[in-house]
Amino acid sequence: MKRAIATWLSGPVVRARPEGAFRLREAVHIGEQALLGEVIRVATDEIVVQVYEDTTGLRPGAEVHGTDRLLAARLGPDLLGKIFDGLLRPMREIADPYVAPGYRGAASSSLAFFPTTRVGEVLAAGATFATVGHDPRPGQRCLVPPGVAGEVVEIAVAGDYLDDATVCRVRDPAGRVHELAMSHPWPVRLPRPVTARLPADDPLLTGQRILDALFPVARGGTAAIPGGFGTGKTVVLETLAKGCDADIIVYVGCGERGNEMASLLGEFLTLTDPRTDRPLMERTVIIANTSNMPVAAREASIYTGVTVAEYFRDQGLHVALMADSTSRWAEALREVSGRLGELPGEAGFPAYLSSRLAEFYERAAQVRTLGGEIGSVTLIGAISPPAGDFTEPVVSHTQRYVRALWSLDTQRAHARFYPAIHPLQSYSDAAPHLARWWHGQGNGRWEELRRRFLVLLEEQARLERMARIIGKESLPPGQRLTLLCADLLNEGFLRQSAYSPIDRFCSPARQTAMMRLLGRFLDLAQEAVANGTAPERLTALDVYRRLQRMGEEIGEGEAERFTALQEAVERAFAPLVGSAAEETAEPAAPPATRAEVAT
Repeated sequence: MKRAIATWLSGPVVRARPEGAFRLREAVHIGEQALLGEVIRVATDEIVVQVYEDTTGLRPGAEVHGTDRLLAARLGPDLLGKIFDGLLRPMREIADPYVAPGYRGAASSSLAFFPTTRVGEVLAAGATFATVGHDPRPGQRCLVPPGVAGEVVEIAVAGDYLDDATVCRVRDPAGRVHELAMSHPWPVRLPRPVTARLPADDPLLTGQRILDALFPVARGGTAAIPGGFGTGKTVVLETLAKGCDADIIVYVGCGERGNEMASLLGEFLTLTDPRTDRPLMERTVIIANTSNMPVAAREASIYTGVTVAEYFRDQGLHVALMADSTSRWAEALREVSGRLGELPGEAGFPAYLSSRLAEFYERAAQVRTLGGEIGSVTLIGAISPPAGDFTEPVVSHTQRYVRALWSLDTQRAHARFYPAIHPLQSYSDAAPHLARWWHGQGNGRWEELRRRFLVLLEEQARLERMARIIGKESLPPGQRLTLLCADLLNEGFLRQSAYSPIDRFCSPARQTAMMRLLGRFLDLAQEAVANGTAPERLTALDVYRRLQRMGEEIGEGEAERFTALQEAVERAFAPLVGSAAEETAEPAAPPATRAEVAT
Protein backbone atom coordinates (compact mmCIF):
# COMPACT_ATOMS: atom_id res chain seq x y z
CA MET A 1 0.00 0.00 0.00
CA LYS A 2 1.35 3.43 -0.91
CA ARG A 3 2.06 5.75 1.95
CA ALA A 4 3.49 9.14 2.90
CA ILE A 5 5.23 10.45 6.02
CA ALA A 6 3.83 13.57 7.71
CA THR A 7 6.44 16.34 7.94
CA TRP A 8 4.35 19.35 9.04
CA LEU A 9 0.98 19.87 10.75
CA SER A 10 -1.18 22.91 11.37
CA GLY A 11 -4.70 22.23 12.59
CA PRO A 12 -6.54 20.27 9.90
CA VAL A 13 -3.69 20.64 7.35
CA VAL A 14 -0.94 18.04 7.03
CA ARG A 15 2.06 18.12 4.69
CA ALA A 16 3.64 14.76 3.92
CA ARG A 17 6.49 13.27 1.89
CA PRO A 18 4.97 10.68 -0.48
CA GLU A 19 6.31 7.20 -1.13
CA GLY A 20 4.11 6.41 -4.09
CA ALA A 21 1.81 8.18 -6.53
CA PHE A 22 -1.10 10.01 -4.87
CA ARG A 23 -3.79 11.79 -6.85
CA LEU A 24 -5.77 14.94 -6.20
CA ARG A 25 -8.93 14.50 -4.08
CA GLU A 26 -7.90 11.00 -3.02
CA ALA A 27 -9.16 9.86 0.38
CA VAL A 28 -6.38 8.93 2.82
CA HIS A 29 -6.03 7.65 6.40
CA ILE A 30 -3.60 9.40 8.74
CA GLY A 31 -1.86 8.11 11.87
CA GLU A 32 -2.64 5.24 14.19
CA GLN A 33 -6.29 6.27 14.48
CA ALA A 34 -6.69 6.22 10.68
CA LEU A 35 -8.12 9.76 10.58
CA LEU A 36 -9.97 10.46 7.36
CA GLY A 37 -8.40 13.06 5.07
CA GLU A 38 -8.34 14.20 1.48
CA VAL A 39 -5.41 15.14 -0.74
CA ILE A 40 -5.91 18.76 -1.80
CA ARG A 41 -2.50 19.53 -3.31
CA VAL A 42 0.07 17.38 -5.08
CA ALA A 43 3.70 18.31 -5.81
CA THR A 44 6.71 16.31 -6.88
CA ASP A 45 8.01 15.71 -3.38
CA GLU A 46 5.07 16.67 -1.18
CA ILE A 47 1.35 16.21 -0.77
CA VAL A 48 -1.00 18.41 1.28
CA VAL A 49 -3.85 16.69 3.09
CA GLN A 50 -6.98 18.21 4.59
CA VAL A 51 -8.00 16.19 7.66
CA TYR A 52 -11.71 15.92 8.45
CA GLU A 53 -11.30 14.80 12.06
CA ASP A 54 -9.74 16.12 15.24
CA THR A 55 -5.95 16.08 14.81
CA THR A 56 -5.11 16.45 18.52
CA GLY A 57 -2.09 14.26 19.28
CA LEU A 58 -1.03 13.89 15.65
CA ARG A 59 2.67 14.59 15.12
CA PRO A 60 5.29 14.62 12.35
CA GLY A 61 6.30 11.12 11.36
CA ALA A 62 2.74 9.83 11.28
CA GLU A 63 2.00 7.64 8.29
CA VAL A 64 -0.51 8.67 5.62
CA HIS A 65 -2.00 5.72 3.73
CA GLY A 66 -3.70 6.14 0.37
CA THR A 67 -6.94 4.40 -0.58
CA ASP A 68 -6.92 4.88 -4.39
CA ARG A 69 -10.50 6.20 -4.03
CA LEU A 70 -11.96 9.68 -4.04
CA LEU A 71 -13.62 10.97 -0.85
CA ALA A 72 -17.03 9.31 -1.03
CA ALA A 73 -20.28 8.80 0.86
CA ARG A 74 -22.09 5.47 0.96
CA LEU A 75 -25.60 5.96 -0.45
CA GLY A 76 -28.41 3.51 0.08
CA PRO A 77 -32.01 2.97 1.13
CA ASP A 78 -31.15 3.14 4.83
CA LEU A 79 -30.46 6.90 4.95
CA LEU A 80 -33.94 8.26 5.60
CA GLY A 81 -34.93 9.09 9.15
CA LYS A 82 -31.34 9.24 10.42
CA ILE A 83 -28.93 11.87 11.66
CA PHE A 84 -25.36 11.99 10.34
CA ASP A 85 -22.26 14.08 10.81
CA GLY A 86 -20.56 15.94 7.95
CA LEU A 87 -18.92 12.74 6.68
CA LEU A 88 -22.22 10.81 6.64
CA ARG A 89 -21.42 8.81 9.76
CA PRO A 90 -24.58 8.00 11.75
CA MET A 91 -24.72 9.90 15.04
CA ARG A 92 -27.72 8.41 16.80
CA GLU A 93 -25.84 5.16 17.22
CA ILE A 94 -23.01 6.84 19.12
CA ALA A 95 -23.34 6.97 22.89
CA ASP A 96 -21.01 9.96 23.21
CA PRO A 97 -22.27 13.22 21.64
CA TYR A 98 -18.89 13.68 19.93
CA VAL A 99 -17.72 11.43 17.11
CA ALA A 100 -14.57 9.61 18.15
CA PRO A 101 -11.57 10.14 15.83
CA GLY A 102 -11.22 7.31 13.35
CA TYR A 103 -14.90 6.30 13.65
CA ARG A 104 -16.03 4.74 10.37
CA GLY A 105 -19.75 4.41 11.06
CA ALA A 106 -21.94 1.74 12.55
CA ALA A 107 -22.17 -1.81 11.38
CA SER A 108 -24.08 -2.49 8.20
CA SER A 109 -27.87 -2.55 8.53
CA SER A 110 -29.92 -5.63 7.78
CA LEU A 111 -32.70 -4.81 5.32
CA ALA A 112 -35.53 -6.77 3.73
CA PHE A 113 -34.58 -7.27 0.07
CA PHE A 114 -37.13 -7.83 -2.72
CA PRO A 115 -35.70 -8.21 -6.25
CA THR A 116 -37.52 -6.56 -9.15
CA THR A 117 -35.38 -8.12 -11.90
CA ARG A 118 -34.26 -11.62 -12.83
CA VAL A 119 -31.35 -13.42 -14.41
CA GLY A 120 -30.96 -12.61 -18.10
CA GLU A 121 -32.44 -9.12 -18.00
CA VAL A 122 -30.29 -6.20 -19.12
CA LEU A 123 -30.02 -3.31 -16.68
CA ALA A 124 -28.97 0.19 -17.60
CA ALA A 125 -27.12 2.56 -15.30
CA GLY A 126 -29.52 4.09 -12.80
CA ALA A 127 -32.14 1.34 -13.17
CA THR A 128 -33.93 -0.15 -10.17
CA PHE A 129 -33.07 -3.77 -9.47
CA ALA A 130 -34.78 -4.20 -6.06
CA THR A 131 -36.94 -2.59 -3.42
CA VAL A 132 -36.34 -2.61 0.30
CA GLY A 133 -38.86 -3.72 2.92
CA HIS A 134 -42.49 -2.88 3.44
CA ASP A 135 -41.59 0.56 4.73
CA PRO A 136 -43.94 3.36 3.66
CA ARG A 137 -41.04 5.80 3.45
CA PRO A 138 -40.26 7.02 -0.10
CA GLY A 139 -37.08 6.25 -1.97
CA GLN A 140 -36.56 2.73 -0.65
CA ARG A 141 -35.14 1.36 -3.88
CA CYS A 142 -31.82 -0.13 -4.92
CA LEU A 143 -30.22 1.52 -7.96
CA VAL A 144 -27.59 0.33 -10.40
CA PRO A 145 -24.70 2.78 -9.84
CA PRO A 146 -23.81 5.19 -12.66
CA GLY A 147 -21.18 3.73 -14.92
CA VAL A 148 -22.41 0.16 -14.48
CA ALA A 149 -24.72 -1.64 -16.96
CA GLY A 150 -25.15 -5.10 -18.39
CA GLU A 151 -26.89 -8.46 -18.10
CA VAL A 152 -27.97 -9.83 -14.74
CA VAL A 153 -26.09 -13.10 -14.14
CA GLU A 154 -27.11 -13.57 -10.50
CA ILE A 155 -29.72 -12.04 -8.22
CA ALA A 156 -30.41 -12.90 -4.58
CA VAL A 157 -33.79 -14.25 -3.54
CA ALA A 158 -36.03 -12.18 -1.31
CA GLY A 159 -34.81 -12.07 2.26
CA ASP A 160 -32.84 -10.10 4.83
CA TYR A 161 -29.32 -9.01 3.86
CA LEU A 162 -26.75 -6.48 5.02
CA ASP A 163 -26.95 -3.29 2.98
CA ASP A 164 -23.32 -3.65 1.81
CA ALA A 165 -23.59 -7.38 0.96
CA THR A 166 -23.54 -8.45 -2.71
CA VAL A 167 -27.10 -9.19 -3.82
CA CYS A 168 -26.72 -8.92 -7.59
CA ARG A 169 -24.05 -9.54 -10.22
CA VAL A 170 -24.06 -7.86 -13.62
CA ARG A 171 -21.86 -8.68 -16.64
CA ASP A 172 -21.10 -5.65 -18.81
CA PRO A 173 -20.56 -5.86 -22.63
CA ALA A 174 -16.79 -6.16 -22.06
CA GLY A 175 -17.33 -9.33 -20.00
CA ARG A 176 -16.49 -7.82 -16.61
CA VAL A 177 -18.72 -8.80 -13.70
CA HIS A 178 -19.84 -6.06 -11.31
CA GLU A 179 -21.07 -6.89 -7.83
CA LEU A 180 -23.99 -4.77 -6.65
CA ALA A 181 -25.17 -4.18 -3.09
CA MET A 182 -28.21 -2.35 -1.83
CA SER A 183 -25.95 0.65 -1.20
CA HIS A 184 -22.99 2.01 -3.14
CA PRO A 185 -20.33 4.72 -2.63
CA TRP A 186 -20.20 7.94 -4.64
CA PRO A 187 -17.59 10.77 -4.58
CA VAL A 188 -19.16 13.74 -2.83
CA ARG A 189 -17.50 16.37 -5.01
CA LEU A 190 -18.60 14.73 -8.25
CA PRO A 191 -22.17 15.48 -9.47
CA ARG A 192 -24.15 12.34 -10.27
CA PRO A 193 -24.83 12.06 -14.03
CA VAL A 194 -28.27 12.55 -15.57
CA THR A 195 -29.82 12.07 -19.01
CA ALA A 196 -30.95 15.70 -19.40
CA ARG A 197 -31.51 18.88 -17.43
CA LEU A 198 -35.10 20.08 -17.81
CA PRO A 199 -36.69 23.54 -17.53
CA ALA A 200 -37.82 24.38 -14.00
CA ASP A 201 -41.39 25.56 -14.63
CA ASP A 202 -43.18 24.30 -11.48
CA PRO A 203 -42.84 26.04 -8.11
CA LEU A 204 -41.59 24.44 -4.93
CA LEU A 205 -44.55 25.31 -2.72
CA THR A 206 -43.48 26.45 0.73
CA GLY A 207 -46.85 27.36 2.25
CA GLN A 208 -45.52 30.86 3.02
CA ARG A 209 -47.51 33.50 1.16
CA ILE A 210 -44.73 36.05 0.78
CA LEU A 211 -42.58 33.39 -0.87
CA ASP A 212 -45.10 31.51 -3.04
CA ALA A 213 -47.02 34.60 -4.19
CA LEU A 214 -44.29 37.24 -4.46
CA PHE A 215 -40.87 35.54 -4.58
CA PRO A 216 -41.36 31.90 -5.64
CA VAL A 217 -38.57 29.40 -6.13
CA ALA A 218 -38.84 26.83 -8.88
CA ARG A 219 -38.69 23.11 -8.17
CA GLY A 220 -35.10 22.37 -9.08
CA GLY A 221 -34.12 26.01 -8.54
CA THR A 222 -31.95 27.89 -6.06
CA ALA A 223 -32.65 30.41 -3.31
CA ALA A 224 -30.63 32.21 -0.64
CA ILE A 225 -31.76 33.68 2.69
CA PRO A 226 -29.35 36.37 3.91
CA GLY A 227 -30.01 37.97 7.27
CA GLY A 228 -28.29 39.37 10.33
CA PHE A 229 -28.23 37.76 13.74
CA GLY A 230 -31.68 37.14 15.19
CA THR A 231 -33.66 37.77 12.01
CA GLY A 232 -35.00 34.23 11.80
CA LYS A 233 -32.96 32.39 9.16
CA THR A 234 -33.03 29.08 11.01
CA VAL A 235 -36.74 29.43 11.80
CA VAL A 236 -37.56 30.09 8.13
CA LEU A 237 -35.53 27.06 7.02
CA GLU A 238 -37.19 24.85 9.63
CA THR A 239 -40.61 26.08 8.50
CA LEU A 240 -39.77 25.30 4.88
CA ALA A 241 -38.50 21.86 5.83
CA LYS A 242 -41.77 21.13 7.65
CA GLY A 243 -44.15 22.57 5.06
CA CYS A 244 -42.69 22.49 1.55
CA ASP A 245 -44.07 19.97 -0.94
CA ALA A 246 -40.77 18.14 -1.56
CA ASP A 247 -40.72 14.35 -1.33
CA ILE A 248 -37.43 14.31 0.61
CA ILE A 249 -35.88 16.89 2.94
CA VAL A 250 -32.10 17.04 3.44
CA TYR A 251 -31.23 19.47 6.24
CA VAL A 252 -27.56 20.41 6.60
CA GLY A 253 -26.60 22.21 9.81
CA CYS A 254 -23.22 23.59 8.78
CA GLY A 255 -21.27 25.26 11.57
CA GLU A 256 -24.33 26.38 13.54
CA ARG A 257 -24.51 26.49 17.33
CA GLY A 258 -24.97 23.16 19.03
CA ASN A 259 -28.01 24.26 21.03
CA GLU A 260 -29.82 25.25 17.82
CA MET A 261 -29.12 21.87 16.25
CA ALA A 262 -30.20 20.08 19.43
CA SER A 263 -33.47 22.02 19.41
CA LEU A 264 -33.98 21.22 15.73
CA LEU A 265 -33.33 17.51 16.23
CA GLY A 266 -35.64 17.34 19.22
CA GLU A 267 -38.44 19.02 17.27
CA PHE A 268 -38.06 17.01 14.07
CA LEU A 269 -38.26 13.75 15.96
CA THR A 270 -41.75 14.67 17.20
CA LEU A 271 -43.24 16.30 14.09
CA THR A 272 -45.97 14.69 12.00
CA ASP A 273 -45.99 14.96 8.22
CA PRO A 274 -49.31 16.70 7.34
CA ARG A 275 -49.46 14.86 4.01
CA THR A 276 -49.23 11.33 5.40
CA ASP A 277 -49.92 11.72 9.15
CA ARG A 278 -46.70 9.80 9.77
CA PRO A 279 -43.48 11.05 11.41
CA LEU A 280 -41.79 13.75 9.35
CA MET A 281 -38.38 12.14 9.95
CA GLU A 282 -39.42 9.25 7.68
CA ARG A 283 -38.69 11.48 4.68
CA THR A 284 -35.88 13.53 6.21
CA VAL A 285 -32.10 13.22 6.36
CA ILE A 286 -30.28 15.49 8.82
CA ILE A 287 -26.56 16.21 8.51
CA ALA A 288 -25.31 17.95 11.65
CA ASN A 289 -21.88 19.56 11.72
CA THR A 290 -21.92 22.08 14.54
CA SER A 291 -19.40 24.81 15.30
CA ASN A 292 -17.56 22.66 17.87
CA MET A 293 -16.85 19.90 15.34
CA PRO A 294 -13.70 19.82 13.14
CA VAL A 295 -13.68 22.81 10.81
CA ALA A 296 -12.62 20.84 7.73
CA ALA A 297 -15.60 18.49 8.07
CA ARG A 298 -17.81 21.57 7.94
CA GLU A 299 -16.53 22.21 4.44
CA ALA A 300 -17.26 18.62 3.41
CA SER A 301 -20.77 18.57 4.91
CA ILE A 302 -22.21 20.76 2.14
CA TYR A 303 -21.00 18.36 -0.56
CA THR A 304 -22.15 15.35 1.45
CA GLY A 305 -25.64 16.84 1.73
CA VAL A 306 -26.04 17.62 -1.97
CA THR A 307 -24.74 14.15 -2.89
CA VAL A 308 -27.42 12.55 -0.70
CA ALA A 309 -30.00 14.82 -2.35
CA GLU A 310 -28.88 13.73 -5.83
CA TYR A 311 -29.17 10.07 -4.82
CA PHE A 312 -32.86 10.47 -3.97
CA ARG A 313 -33.36 12.64 -7.05
CA ASP A 314 -32.13 9.74 -9.16
CA GLN A 315 -35.08 7.71 -7.86
CA GLY A 316 -37.52 10.15 -9.45
CA LEU A 317 -38.14 12.12 -6.27
CA HIS A 318 -38.24 15.87 -5.63
CA VAL A 319 -35.68 16.84 -2.98
CA ALA A 320 -35.24 20.10 -1.06
CA LEU A 321 -31.87 20.74 0.58
CA MET A 322 -31.65 23.37 3.34
CA ALA A 323 -28.10 24.54 4.15
CA ASP A 324 -27.70 26.52 7.37
CA SER A 325 -25.49 28.29 6.75
CA THR A 326 -23.19 28.76 3.79
CA SER A 327 -21.42 31.59 5.63
CA ARG A 328 -20.03 29.11 8.16
CA TRP A 329 -18.98 26.89 5.27
CA ALA A 330 -17.17 29.83 3.66
CA GLU A 331 -15.47 30.59 6.98
CA ALA A 332 -14.17 27.02 7.02
CA LEU A 333 -12.74 27.59 3.55
CA ARG A 334 -11.08 30.76 4.81
CA GLU A 335 -9.51 29.06 7.83
CA VAL A 336 -8.10 26.17 5.85
CA SER A 337 -6.89 28.53 3.11
CA GLY A 338 -5.02 30.58 5.69
CA ARG A 339 -3.27 27.49 7.04
CA LEU A 340 -2.25 26.61 3.49
CA GLY A 341 -0.60 30.00 3.13
CA GLU A 342 -2.74 31.03 0.16
CA LEU A 343 -3.05 34.71 -0.74
CA PRO A 344 -6.34 35.98 0.71
CA GLY A 345 -9.00 37.64 -1.39
CA GLU A 346 -11.77 39.99 -0.34
CA ALA A 347 -12.44 39.96 3.44
CA GLY A 348 -9.78 37.26 3.82
CA PHE A 349 -11.77 34.63 1.91
CA PRO A 350 -9.86 32.53 -0.64
CA ALA A 351 -9.88 33.71 -4.23
CA TYR A 352 -11.80 30.58 -5.26
CA LEU A 353 -14.80 31.31 -2.99
CA SER A 354 -16.93 32.30 -5.98
CA SER A 355 -16.17 29.14 -7.93
CA ARG A 356 -16.89 26.93 -4.90
CA LEU A 357 -20.29 28.59 -4.45
CA ALA A 358 -20.99 28.06 -8.14
CA GLU A 359 -20.06 24.36 -7.87
CA PHE A 360 -22.56 23.95 -5.06
CA TYR A 361 -25.53 25.82 -6.50
CA GLU A 362 -25.16 24.46 -10.03
CA ARG A 363 -26.01 20.98 -8.70
CA ALA A 364 -29.61 22.15 -8.29
CA ALA A 365 -31.78 21.14 -11.26
CA GLN A 366 -34.87 19.37 -12.46
CA VAL A 367 -33.62 16.44 -14.52
CA ARG A 368 -34.47 13.31 -16.39
CA THR A 369 -32.60 10.62 -14.52
CA LEU A 370 -30.58 7.75 -15.98
CA GLY A 371 -33.58 5.56 -15.18
CA GLY A 372 -35.88 7.78 -17.29
CA GLU A 373 -37.79 9.42 -14.41
CA ILE A 374 -38.22 13.09 -13.52
CA GLY A 375 -36.57 14.25 -10.31
CA SER A 376 -35.23 17.49 -8.89
CA VAL A 377 -32.94 19.01 -6.27
CA THR A 378 -33.83 22.46 -4.93
CA LEU A 379 -31.06 24.21 -2.98
CA ILE A 380 -31.89 26.80 -0.31
CA GLY A 381 -28.96 28.28 1.57
CA ALA A 382 -28.95 30.63 4.54
CA ILE A 383 -26.27 33.33 4.77
CA SER A 384 -25.15 35.03 7.99
CA PRO A 385 -23.31 38.21 6.96
CA PRO A 386 -21.42 39.94 9.78
CA ALA A 387 -23.46 42.87 11.17
CA GLY A 388 -26.11 42.21 8.52
CA ASP A 389 -23.86 43.62 5.78
CA PHE A 390 -25.31 42.41 2.46
CA THR A 391 -22.30 43.73 0.53
CA GLU A 392 -19.89 41.19 2.07
CA PRO A 393 -18.40 38.56 -0.29
CA VAL A 394 -20.56 35.52 0.51
CA VAL A 395 -23.81 37.43 -0.11
CA SER A 396 -22.58 39.27 -3.20
CA HIS A 397 -21.16 36.12 -4.82
CA THR A 398 -24.18 34.01 -3.94
CA GLN A 399 -26.52 36.46 -5.65
CA ARG A 400 -24.82 35.64 -8.94
CA TYR A 401 -25.80 31.98 -8.72
CA VAL A 402 -29.27 31.91 -7.15
CA ARG A 403 -32.56 32.80 -8.82
CA ALA A 404 -34.42 33.83 -5.68
CA LEU A 405 -33.17 36.02 -2.83
CA TRP A 406 -35.21 36.24 0.38
CA SER A 407 -33.60 39.06 2.38
CA LEU A 408 -34.44 39.13 6.07
CA ASP A 409 -34.91 42.55 7.62
CA THR A 410 -33.77 43.39 11.15
CA GLN A 411 -36.50 45.99 11.73
CA ARG A 412 -39.25 43.57 10.73
CA ALA A 413 -37.76 40.87 12.92
CA HIS A 414 -37.59 43.18 15.95
CA ALA A 415 -41.23 44.16 15.30
CA ARG A 416 -42.08 40.42 15.48
CA PHE A 417 -43.18 40.41 11.87
CA TYR A 418 -42.87 36.86 10.56
CA PRO A 419 -41.57 35.95 8.06
CA ALA A 420 -39.28 38.98 8.36
CA ILE A 421 -38.56 39.00 4.62
CA HIS A 422 -38.11 42.50 3.21
CA PRO A 423 -40.26 42.73 0.06
CA LEU A 424 -38.16 45.50 -1.50
CA GLN A 425 -34.79 43.81 -0.99
CA SER A 426 -35.91 40.40 -2.25
CA TYR A 427 -36.43 39.12 -5.78
CA SER A 428 -37.26 36.05 -7.82
CA ASP A 429 -36.06 35.60 -11.41
CA ALA A 430 -38.16 32.43 -11.65
CA ALA A 431 -41.51 34.25 -11.21
CA PRO A 432 -42.20 34.89 -14.94
CA HIS A 433 -41.68 31.19 -15.71
CA LEU A 434 -44.12 30.08 -13.00
CA ALA A 435 -47.10 32.21 -14.08
CA ARG A 436 -48.49 29.44 -16.27
CA TRP A 437 -48.59 27.10 -13.28
CA TRP A 438 -50.59 29.63 -11.26
CA HIS A 439 -52.98 30.10 -14.19
CA GLY A 440 -53.59 26.35 -14.10
CA GLN A 441 -54.49 26.68 -10.42
CA GLY A 442 -57.28 29.12 -11.26
CA ASN A 443 -55.34 32.31 -10.54
CA GLY A 444 -55.32 33.96 -13.97
CA ARG A 445 -54.49 37.35 -12.43
CA TRP A 446 -51.44 36.15 -10.49
CA GLU A 447 -48.91 38.21 -12.47
CA GLU A 448 -51.07 41.32 -12.33
CA LEU A 449 -51.75 41.06 -8.60
CA ARG A 450 -48.15 40.20 -7.77
CA ARG A 451 -46.92 43.25 -9.68
CA ARG A 452 -49.58 45.43 -8.08
CA PHE A 453 -48.67 44.33 -4.56
CA LEU A 454 -44.97 45.00 -5.12
CA VAL A 455 -45.65 48.46 -6.55
CA LEU A 456 -47.90 49.23 -3.58
CA LEU A 457 -45.15 48.25 -1.13
CA GLU A 458 -42.62 50.35 -3.00
CA GLU A 459 -44.95 53.36 -2.88
CA GLN A 460 -45.42 52.80 0.84
CA ALA A 461 -41.67 53.03 1.46
CA ARG A 462 -41.47 56.27 -0.51
CA LEU A 463 -44.48 57.88 1.18
CA GLU A 464 -43.38 56.89 4.68
CA ARG A 465 -40.15 58.84 4.19
CA MET A 466 -42.19 61.85 3.16
CA ALA A 467 -44.70 61.41 5.99
CA ARG A 468 -41.90 61.50 8.57
CA ILE A 469 -41.10 65.03 7.41
CA ILE A 470 -44.49 66.67 6.81
CA GLY A 471 -46.78 64.38 8.77
CA LYS A 472 -49.13 61.71 7.50
CA GLU A 473 -52.19 63.98 7.87
CA SER A 474 -50.71 66.44 5.36
CA LEU A 475 -50.63 63.87 2.56
CA PRO A 476 -53.40 64.00 -0.05
CA PRO A 477 -56.19 61.36 0.19
CA GLY A 478 -54.76 59.19 -2.58
CA GLN A 479 -51.40 58.86 -0.83
CA ARG A 480 -53.03 58.21 2.55
CA LEU A 481 -55.02 55.46 0.87
CA THR A 482 -51.78 53.95 -0.45
CA LEU A 483 -50.39 53.75 3.08
CA LEU A 484 -53.64 52.28 4.39
CA CYS A 485 -53.78 49.59 1.68
CA ALA A 486 -50.10 48.74 2.15
CA ASP A 487 -50.69 48.22 5.87
CA LEU A 488 -53.59 45.92 5.04
CA LEU A 489 -51.41 43.96 2.62
CA ASN A 490 -48.69 43.54 5.23
CA GLU A 491 -51.02 42.53 8.04
CA GLY A 492 -53.57 40.52 6.09
CA PHE A 493 -51.34 38.73 3.59
CA LEU A 494 -47.59 38.97 4.22
CA ARG A 495 -47.64 38.36 7.97
CA GLN A 496 -48.08 34.67 8.74
CA SER A 497 -47.95 33.16 12.21
CA ALA A 498 -45.81 30.04 12.53
CA TYR A 499 -47.65 29.25 15.78
CA SER A 500 -51.15 29.39 14.32
CA PRO A 501 -52.50 25.91 13.50
CA ILE A 502 -54.61 27.52 10.74
CA ASP A 503 -52.12 29.95 9.22
CA ARG A 504 -48.76 28.21 9.56
CA PHE A 505 -49.32 26.78 6.07
CA CYS A 506 -51.24 28.36 3.18
CA SER A 507 -52.16 26.34 0.09
CA PRO A 508 -52.19 27.81 -3.45
CA ALA A 509 -56.01 27.77 -3.48
CA ARG A 510 -56.15 29.77 -0.26
CA GLN A 511 -53.47 32.18 -1.46
CA THR A 512 -55.46 32.71 -4.67
CA ALA A 513 -58.64 33.55 -2.73
CA MET A 514 -56.78 35.99 -0.48
CA MET A 515 -55.06 37.71 -3.40
CA ARG A 516 -58.37 38.16 -5.20
CA LEU A 517 -60.01 39.61 -2.09
CA LEU A 518 -57.22 42.10 -1.52
CA GLY A 519 -57.17 43.05 -5.20
CA ARG A 520 -60.93 43.70 -5.10
CA PHE A 521 -60.56 45.78 -1.92
CA LEU A 522 -57.89 47.93 -3.61
CA ASP A 523 -60.17 48.54 -6.61
CA LEU A 524 -63.16 49.50 -4.49
CA ALA A 525 -61.10 51.63 -2.10
CA GLN A 526 -59.66 53.65 -4.96
CA GLU A 527 -63.11 54.21 -6.40
CA ALA A 528 -64.51 55.23 -3.01
CA VAL A 529 -61.73 57.76 -2.40
CA ALA A 530 -62.20 59.11 -5.93
CA ASN A 531 -65.85 59.68 -5.01
CA GLY A 532 -64.80 61.74 -2.00
CA THR A 533 -64.61 59.20 0.83
CA ALA A 534 -61.90 59.88 3.40
CA PRO A 535 -59.40 56.99 3.50
CA GLU A 536 -59.61 56.86 7.30
CA ARG A 537 -63.30 55.97 7.03
CA LEU A 538 -62.37 52.68 5.36
CA THR A 539 -60.55 51.44 8.45
CA ALA A 540 -63.81 51.68 10.38
CA LEU A 541 -65.48 49.17 8.08
CA ASP A 542 -66.01 45.75 9.64
CA VAL A 543 -64.64 44.07 6.53
CA TYR A 544 -61.31 45.86 6.98
CA ARG A 545 -60.67 44.05 10.25
CA ARG A 546 -61.93 40.78 8.76
CA LEU A 547 -59.49 41.14 5.87
CA GLN A 548 -56.64 41.73 8.33
CA ARG A 549 -57.53 38.54 10.19
CA MET A 550 -58.61 36.30 7.31
CA GLY A 551 -55.35 34.34 7.34
CA GLU A 552 -55.88 33.20 10.93
CA GLU A 553 -59.67 32.91 10.77
CA ILE A 554 -60.35 31.15 7.46
CA GLY A 555 -58.68 27.78 7.14
CA GLU A 556 -58.03 25.32 4.35
CA GLY A 557 -61.11 23.96 2.59
CA GLU A 558 -63.34 26.87 3.63
CA ALA A 559 -63.83 28.46 0.23
CA GLU A 560 -67.42 29.40 1.08
CA ARG A 561 -66.16 31.70 3.84
CA PHE A 562 -63.97 33.57 1.35
CA THR A 563 -67.00 33.91 -0.91
CA ALA A 564 -69.05 35.28 2.00
CA LEU A 565 -66.26 37.72 2.87
CA GLN A 566 -66.12 39.00 -0.71
CA GLU A 567 -69.89 39.54 -0.68
CA ALA A 568 -69.49 41.47 2.57
CA VAL A 569 -66.83 43.66 0.95
CA GLU A 570 -69.15 44.42 -1.97
CA ARG A 571 -71.99 45.36 0.40
CA ALA A 572 -69.76 47.56 2.56
CA PHE A 573 -68.53 49.57 -0.43
CA ALA A 574 -71.89 49.79 -2.22
CA PRO A 575 -72.91 53.12 -0.62
CA LEU A 576 -69.38 54.51 -1.08
CA VAL A 577 -68.84 53.80 -4.76
CA GLY A 578 -72.40 54.16 -6.05
CA SER A 579 -72.32 57.96 -5.97
CA ALA A 580 -70.09 60.69 -4.69
CA ALA A 581 -69.99 60.46 -0.92
CA GLU A 582 -70.86 63.52 1.05
CA GLU A 583 -67.87 64.12 3.22
CA THR A 584 -67.07 67.01 5.48
CA ALA A 585 -64.18 68.97 4.08
CA GLU A 586 -61.09 68.41 6.13
CA PRO A 587 -59.31 71.51 7.43
CA ALA A 588 -56.04 72.17 5.74
CA ALA A 589 -53.03 71.24 7.80
CA PRO A 590 -50.95 74.20 8.95
CA PRO A 591 -47.65 74.57 7.16
CA ALA A 592 -44.81 72.85 8.92
CA THR A 593 -42.23 75.03 10.56
CA ARG A 594 -38.57 74.70 9.71
CA ALA A 595 -37.92 73.14 13.12
CA GLU A 596 -40.69 70.56 12.55
CA VAL A 597 -39.29 69.68 9.12
CA ALA A 598 -35.80 69.27 10.60
CA THR A 599 -37.22 67.04 13.31
